[in-house]
Amino acid sequence: MNTKNNKRKRTSMQKIEQVLIELLQTKELNQISVSDICKRANLNRSTFYANYVDIYGLADTMREKLEAQVADLYKNEIMQGFNSHNYLLLFRHIKENQIFYRTYFKLGYDETYQILTYDYELAKKHFADRFIDYHMEFFKSGLTKMIKLWLQNGCRETPEEMFEILKSEYRGREEFFT
Repeated sequence: MNTKNNKRKRTSMQKIEQVLIELLQTKELNQISVSDICKRANLNRSTFYANYVDIYGLADTMREKLEAQVADLYKNEIMQGFNSHNYLLLFRHIKENQIFYRTYFKLGYDETYQILTYDYELAKKHFADRFIDYHMEFFKSGLTKMIKLWLQNGCRETPEEMFEILKSEYRGREEFFT
């Protein structure tokens, strides 16, 4: 494929994804059709199907892109094998991409998402290797609810304030945030 067509394909995909996000602000995913998207994006159905299997495949593609963006935030840490626990990066990313996170949570991806990582080794040490799964679920669920509430309130607080709120919940366990 030549460069011109690659640019056209990327532009079409961006239009399709943007229209889905717009529609999801007022409808549920199962209420949106390929025709709805194509009409609003001013594209043919064949363009949609050249890039996605169906609406759910489109939603999954968008989820994967968001999760990849978050992984990129921590790419150096992952490559070097350490966890800085710098959730400030995540809060900043959320503030800059609110509509994508709202969409992500609306689609129910928070049940299986890969945005948050949990430092099992640190938790094993801190909790004497007991009940780690419970601690992990407590942390992930609490942080997820915090993020959802922050988004619901229009991210009025700064990312720095959100990070301070999170750290205040773990007073006495500062090693989780060093």
